[in-house]
Amino acid sequence: MIDVSRLRVFRAVVAAGSIQAAAASLGYTPSAVSQQVAALSRETGLPLLQRVGRGVEPTAAGLHLAEASAPLFAELAEVESAAEDLRTGRVGSLSMAYFTSAAMAWIPGVVADVLAHHPDLRLDLRVLELPTGEDDHVDVEVLVSDGALDPAPGFRAVPLLTEPYVVVLPRTHRLAGSDQVEVAELAGERWIAHDSADSWCRRLTERACVSAGFVPQYSVYTHGHTTAIAFVAAGIGVAAMPLLCVRELPPDAVAVPLIHPTPERTIHLMVRRSVEHTAPVRRALAGLVAAAAAHP
Repeated sequence: MIDVSRLRVFRAVVAAGSIQAAAASLGYTPSAVSQQVAALSRETGLPLLQRVGRGVEPTAAGLHLAEASAPLFAELAEVESAAEDLRTGRVGSLSMAYFTSAAMAWIPGVVADVLAHHPDLRLDLRVLELPTGEDDHVDVEVLVSDGALDPAPGFRAVPLLTEPYVVVLPRTHRLAGSDQVEVAELAGERWIAHDSADSWCRRLTERACVSAGFVPQYSVYTHGHTTAIAFVAAGIGVAAMPLLCVRELPPDAVAVPLIHPTPERTIHLMVRRSVEHTAPVRRALAGLVAAAAAHP
């Protein structure tokens, strides 16, 4: 097989017109260039250069070889360009999984910023109410736990923030004007669920209620905090949810901090180690960290 590096040196000699000029353009010594061309000649079994006066010029075989190799080097240039694009993130892909409130509060702005710097990026973005942090097809997961999180093999965990829960009440509710609401004060209320029974949000809410001496009685089951808030605003019941879920409330609903106890959830990033060095993933991580830091 022909050594491409030697062929590149030989083409430089043909293009420059002399060994000395090729050596200067390549940053080699003339003797190193001569050795590369001689090795290529032995490799191909062809005489590639011939002496003319005090210099050299390509033989007919050498000239034909240089011309025939032009498409090869054009393709190599494309491969090198593609590698550079991948290295700098100008092309590539980004896959993310996240829960609903993160999708509304953070993900659109973060992804828009990533695309502004990497417009040809292929995206795979999806809402998963119960991300596991173990999906080999996802580069970045935004997920919830009740504290520390052990990353799955091949992933790195990055804690983003720990946020408290609030109770969302109808504006006409007897506790709506309170600065804080003790969880025990909500015993006997009609509760509205905004996620699945095995989600962290539901588990943390129910854990707080049980510690306050009661089990919440759910009358309405929804699959999103915006729908649950709409039911609250209509005066149908109350709902406990993390602060991130109540960034925007309708006029007929209020959010009041919960105490005794205060449920808290911790939001983590789970990053696949094999891609965390790429420019799009680095930018997405920086954007998510900044968004979390700006969260009140």
